Amino acid sequence: MTTLELYSKGASVWVPDPDAVWVSAQLLSDYKPGEKQLLLQLSNGNEVHYPVSCPADLPPLGNPDILEGENDLTALSFLHEPAVLHNLRVRFLDYNSIYTYCGIVLVAINPYDQLPIYGEEVIDAYSGQNMTDMEPHIFSVAEEAYCTMTREEKNQSIIISGESGSGKTVSAKFTMRYFAVVGGASQQTSVEERVLASNPIMESIGNAKTTRNDNSSRFGKYIEIGFGGNGDIIGANMRTYLLEKSRVVFQASAERNYHIFYQLCASRDLPEMRSLKLDGPECFRYTNKGGEMQIPGTDDVADLERTRNAFTILGVQADQQLELFRIMSAILHLGNVNIQASGRSSDRSYIDAEDRSLVNFSKLLGVEGSQMAHWLCHRRLTVGGEMLVKPMTGQQAVEARDALAKHIYGQLFTWTVQRLNAALRTQRGQAKSFIGVLDIYGFETFERNSFEQFCINYANEKLQQQFNRHVFHLEQEEYVREELAWSRIEFSDNQQCINLIEGQLGMFDLLDEECRMPKGSDENWVHKLYDQHLTSTPHPHFRKPRMSTSAFIVLHFADTVQYECEGFLDKNRDTVFEELINILKASQSELVAELFQQLGNVPSAVGSARSGKRTTREHKLTVGFQFRQSLQMLMDTLNSTTPHYVRCIKPNDLKEPFMFDPKRTVQQLRACGVLETIRISAAGYPSRWTYEEFFLRYRVLLHGPQRLDQASALCRKALPHLITDPDQYCFGKTKVFFRAGQVALLEKLRAERLHVAAVIIQGRIRGWLARLRYTKILWATVTLQRHSRGALARRRALTLRHTKAALVLQKTYRMVMVRQLFLMIRQATIIIQAFTRGTIVRRRYRELLSEKAAVLLQARVRGWLARKAYRQVRAAVVFMQCCVRRRAARRELLQLKTQARSVEKYRELNKGMEVKLMQLQLKADQEARDAAASKETLNAEREVRSAELEALKTTIQKLERQIQERPQPQPAISEKEVDERRRAEEKAAQEILQLTQELQVLQEEKDSLNKEKEDLSACLLEQGKAQEETINQAVSKSSAALQAELDEERTKYQGLLRDFTRLEQRYDNLREMSLLTERTKSHRRTDSGQSLSFEPLSPSPTHLSPQSPTSLPLSPFASALSSPEQVRRVSVTSPSLERRFSAWPSETSPMKHLMEKMDVIKDPAVKMKGEDLAHAYDAVRVANKFLENQLRSQRSQWEEEMDALRCQLAQAFSGSSTAAPGQQLQELLEAREHECVKLRRELKELRSSVSLRRLLTQVFPSVLSREDSCPSQLKPAALSGLMECKKRDEPKLLKNLITDIRADSALSLPPGLPTSVLFLCIRHIDCSGDRDRARSLCSSTVTAMKTALKKHVNDVDMSALWLKNICLLHDLLLHHSPKQCLDSDDVVPLTADLSDLIRSLSDLCIQAYQQLLTVTGTKLQPIIVSAVMESETIPSLSGSAVKLGISRKRAGSDPRPTGKDAPTMASVLRELGALHTAMTHQALPNTLLEQAFRQLTHYIGAASFNSMMLRKDMCCLSRGLQIRYNVTLLEDWLRIRGVQAGGAIATLEPLIQAAQLLQMGKKNEENAQAIIQTCTALSSQQIVKILTLYTPHCDSDEKVTVNFLRTIQGLLKGHTGGQPRQLLMDIRREFPVTFPHAPPSVLSAEQLVIPESLKISFLRRA
Repeated sequence: MTTLELYSKGASVWVPDPDAVWVSAQLLSDYKPGEKQLLLQLSNGNEVHYPVSCPADLPPLGNPDILEGENDLTALSFLHEPAVLHNLRVRFLDYNSIYTYCGIVLVAINPYDQLPIYGEEVIDAYSGQNMTDMEPHIFSVAEEAYCTMTREEKNQSIIISGESGSGKTVSAKFTMRYFAVVGGASQQTSVEERVLASNPIMESIGNAKTTRNDNSSRFGKYIEIGFGGNGDIIGANMRTYLLEKSRVVFQASAERNYHIFYQLCASRDLPEMRSLKLDGPECFRYTNKGGEMQIPGTDDVADLERTRNAFTILGVQADQQLELFRIMSAILHLGNVNIQASGRSSDRSYIDAEDRSLVNFSKLLGVEGSQMAHWLCHRRLTVGGEMLVKPMTGQQAVEARDALAKHIYGQLFTWTVQRLNAALRTQRGQAKSFIGVLDIYGFETFERNSFEQFCINYANEKLQQQFNRHVFHLEQEEYVREELAWSRIEFSDNQQCINLIEGQLGMFDLLDEECRMPKGSDENWVHKLYDQHLTSTPHPHFRKPRMSTSAFIVLHFADTVQYECEGFLDKNRDTVFEELINILKASQSELVAELFQQLGNVPSAVGSARSGKRTTREHKLTVGFQFRQSLQMLMDTLNSTTPHYVRCIKPNDLKEPFMFDPKRTVQQLRACGVLETIRISAAGYPSRWTYEEFFLRYRVLLHGPQRLDQASALCRKALPHLITDPDQYCFGKTKVFFRAGQVALLEKLRAERLHVAAVIIQGRIRGWLARLRYTKILWATVTLQRHSRGALARRRALTLRHTKAALVLQKTYRMVMVRQLFLMIRQATIIIQAFTRGTIVRRRYRELLSEKAAVLLQARVRGWLARKAYRQVRAAVVFMQCCVRRRAARRELLQLKTQARSVEKYRELNKGMEVKLMQLQLKADQEARDAAASKETLNAEREVRSAELEALKTTIQKLERQIQERPQPQPAISEKEVDERRRAEEKAAQEILQLTQELQVLQEEKDSLNKEKEDLSACLLEQGKAQEETINQAVSKSSAALQAELDEERTKYQGLLRDFTRLEQRYDNLREMSLLTERTKSHRRTDSGQSLSFEPLSPSPTHLSPQSPTSLPLSPFASALSSPEQVRRVSVTSPSLERRFSAWPSETSPMKHLMEKMDVIKDPAVKMKGEDLAHAYDAVRVANKFLENQLRSQRSQWEEEMDALRCQLAQAFSGSSTAAPGQQLQELLEAREHECVKLRRELKELRSSVSLRRLLTQVFPSVLSREDSCPSQLKPAALSGLMECKKRDEPKLLKNLITDIRADSALSLPPGLPTSVLFLCIRHIDCSGDRDRARSLCSSTVTAMKTALKKHVNDVDMSALWLKNICLLHDLLLHHSPKQCLDSDDVVPLTADLSDLIRSLSDLCIQAYQQLLTVTGTKLQPIIVSAVMESETIPSLSGSAVKLGISRKRAGSDPRPTGKDAPTMASVLRELGALHTAMTHQALPNTLLEQAFRQLTHYIGAASFNSMMLRKDMCCLSRGLQIRYNVTLLEDWLRIRGVQAGGAIATLEPLIQAAQLLQMGKKNEENAQAIIQTCTALSSQQIVKILTLYTPHCDSDEKVTVNFLRTIQGLLKGHTGGQPRQLLMDIRREFPVTFPHAPPSVLSAEQLVIPESLKISFLRRA
């Protein structure tokens, strides 16, 4: 089958269109060779006839649907312009993808919108990944360049080109940012910061607003970023090309000058800018010509501040920055200098000496204003060896002024670039390799093109030639690697156009020659061009316009451009008079003099005096000659590196977001070389399939046994039968290559084969369905016949049955009628008898009922009256008791208050406390005995009363039985009595009836009231529930907000702690480097490793002397701190104050140590006095304890009374129907409650005073006496189970336990053993009274642990070990701190102030935790994506996820490990298991494990999810099943280990939902609704991105249609209106860690088992 046979009915083709460039059409009939026209149907439904004169005129064919939206244009089957344009439009508009590969070129379309695809999480996702695996991105190109550089140790270049407004500068910035992050993360140097800081500076002085771009770069730059051997940035260098200096003095309409001028004008009100004498930009000639003063959406003041900050980062001082701004302001003032014409024919000019602009210009630059005014209007000539001064006309003077302004700005630009290079230059040796980023102007063509456009297009010709040759070279390399028999590919070479420009007697040579002529002009140069390239030897790339003699046309590779020759010579000469340069050289400003002193050896200024030597120098220094030299240097640099290409495309001229103009796009595609890449690829074998991919896709076309391992042989055997022309394909070593269109041919053959198979399957199925239908009809017919015959037989049987039933009914009816008459008579007789007898019985019953009711009413009324009187008496008695008790309690409370405030009482307690204690003890014993006796008496009385009650109950029961057994007398009743009784009964019956009626009315009222009460109760209950729910919701919201705030603060603090650790490591590295530097200079220092001495983490507090003016008096502190909570608040918020307080008791400790050392015996009186004070202190403490117990007992008594009152109130409400007593009891209860609250408050105050007294006795022993003796030290002195360590053995102890301990020995120890030993030693030193030594040992321990933690920075087990020891030491010190021991008498506090060390340990715990996770994360990082995303742990899915599209393989790409070397989920679980084993071995709390695994699962989920979002081959059904299975393995592992409760599984939810999304249906609106309801953890951008990347990998699956994507987007707008634009997950997010604090168990030296391997036998148990 040939390509012509593809033009069959239904085939898709592309037809030219004047508006859309190309439109899609469909063939309505087959094409036959010789036909002159094709019948086509356009996409809008119109039918057209397309003329075809020969087969070469056939319209281009469309690509198969499977290739629509392909991320590499070279993967298309038909490589032509409409296919490229359509693919870019689909990706840009439908998929919102701005990046597309085109072979080795990355095509970047400017979206004119902010996209969330450049964050640090995206950098992390692309770092270390293969370019072939990831979606197209600028970071992918940067990663490819970086990996190639580090792997091959070869320099790289990234060439970014495009026209103005296409996004070149932004792409270059993102590229450098990527290198700064990837190449600077390991060392944390400031080089990458300086590299990024150069961008705002160069944008300010080199960018301007044009009609096409608001931030257009008006120069080209090439930045070389140098890397060291480890891949870290160590320096950079910048080269610039062809600054557009003409913009300084002239701007076209709707354009602006360089940004820096407008920034200075906007910041003129700043104090430091007032000396520049600036006004608004509309007041200066050099800034108001374009008419645009402001760019919408930009802030010039903020931009200038950003520029100044960048200068500061790069080391430019503030005064030098101001000097720079003075020169730029002077340029603006120079443009406003008024040059006036004079003379008869205006052949002269002059400047007013008092011209304000000239004065400002001269003052800012420090030059003489009169000299500048003179030489701006005059020039010096040399005639016959004599110097003459000639005046200039006004126009010539204006041109000289503008030339001077351009020259000053050019020199300033050059100086700035040199200063940036000096700041970016490496300070750490020579760079091993570099990556160059070339941000250069693209091909330009305007209505009027001048010298700048000529140079720009010349540079693009050179770059295009280098690009074509490199593409050709890569194409041939691919063929050689695959061992193909190939012939040389012919491609268009633009060497002729380049020779026209730069060759011998080329355009540049003729231009320089004309510049050397004394009377050279632009017209003469153009005529020389005509004579040389049109008349003598016509050049194919040079033409002359028909209607102009001052222009010429050059046929560039991209387009035909007409140049106007006006200004070519002046711009090439760049003439500035020497006299003006000399004036500037003599400037008082150092910077101005420095700018122009550099011109002494290589002057670029030319005057009127010329000589032969001068002419040669001018030839070498013309702008064109300099540009050719710099461009040749650039080309040499690019040719020595491996280039990577980025072509930026501007989709529209309106700068509208996501608007695609096909005309402008095609124009730029032709200009930037993308179509040339396509043409070179199409000339060879553009379609390339591996044998496995070809086998899996086209296995239906193969014959014989089909096995994947025989794919190569099957392909070689089948292709000659499928494609008859052997030139259309070629077999390589690992791939099969096809020429353009052959893949579409195979797709058609495959479709036909599938169609034939489908027809056969349909025939078989239809036959089977017909047979099945016949069988069903036959069975239905037989069934109908059978049912009909049965129905007739049943109908006859029913007739016979009805006849017999009629006879039976008649007989039975007659019998029933007679029997009913009999039964009716009999029933009437029985009813009459029953009614008569019932009337007699009811009359008797009513009489008895009335009598019983009267007796019952009398009993109830009498009982109620008795209970009412009893309740009143009892309430009065209770009220009297409460009053009496309250009076007694108040009297006792006043006595207690008086005793608490009385100083004499304390004195009495201090003097005779022992006697009082004995008396109180005796009194307490007596009261206990009395209470016991009273209790026994009460029990006895209760037993007696219970016995009496039982006897009375027995008597009552006997009487009741006697009454029941007594026979009833039957007196004789007379008729009169009967009549009276009857009348009384009737009267009672009437009264009872009346009462019954009233009772019913009352009952109805009661029911209504009860109903109303129930309704009100329900309403109140509902309102209460609603209020409770509202309150709960508000509380939960506020709690969640506070928790989020707390987590955010913790995250910030822990992040700062991580940064502090990095800075500390950096400081250590710098210190080591400085030590090495000093050693090389023969400076000897003592090695810090020879002796082990540990410094404290923070300076020890300074002890205040008694005479110190900063020492605080005691009384203000005692009055200010009225509660322990205030003491804690002071200690937390003011650590310095706490250290002062802790320092006071140790004022005389040095004298005490000196007296002990000198064996000086204390005064016995002093010693005795200290003992008395100790006894007094114990007595005060016992008294305080007694008072506290007494107050507690009173409180319990008051609580019992309250409970009793509540019970009485409840009984009163339930037993009484009146409201008055209940109200009184309620008021009484409220009064008692208020009184109890008041008493509780007083009790709390007394407790606070007791606690404060205890705190004062512990912290300030001088409260009890003026002598410095601390009684609190007496209690620790009695402790046992400690360990004693001598001072000289402390370094050895730390060395054996922490710094020099081996890993195997440390891991064999019980958890926390080193910390336990050290704490017992610290505790022993503290009990001995040597606080300074205890603090010093503790500080040395913390420092040693920090050193040990750094030493094992890559060891999980040792990091977990030291995390355990650090946490244990922190908990022990915190548990034994004075603040924690205030309310507990069981724990003896430490006397040394270690609060700052406790805080340091808390920070060190966080650092150890972060180090532990960093070690595990570093091991997981290279295997996460391969294990979770790529490993095939489900055997049935093996081989089903092979990519169907043509994969883009690049030379030099790092292949991923396959087979047994590829990581799997077992590798991930192995690393997680190692961490879990290490943490559980050290007995770390489970909550800490949950937090650690939550962080790691977030890292795993985020890395996997980000990889899925950037890889098209991961978005398919089979891969979704595989990912879900792998995540399930991880979930099961977490559940088995019991660490899922901390939110570890919740962090995997986005990845789980993404995998589910790949498995769900994607066809109709119901599927869309299901996706929205399922994927709640995904943002709208993430859902759309996954659906966009979804690629069907089997025939039963289909690609997601554009209509379904639009449906999803419409539904997502309603569900996620306020959702942030988030595409990737933040892989660097760190959850705040909280360490659970549990009181540690009591430590004792006897409990510790210390192995001999520790070598700490010098410790002694105490």
